[in-house]
Amino acid sequence: MIALLLANAADEGRRVVTGMLLTGLVFIGVIALGETSRRLRHRRK
Repeated sequence: MIALLLANAADEGRRVVTGMLLTGLVFIGVIALGETSRRLRHRRK
């Protein structure tokens, strides 16, 4: 019974960490896209 609970907790923790990593990648992607578009606009002027 304890092993089953620990396995479930480990799976849940793995899902949480994966979700946080994906969220961080989305934030980094949005920031990179914004900075790139800002620099490209600045070059045109």
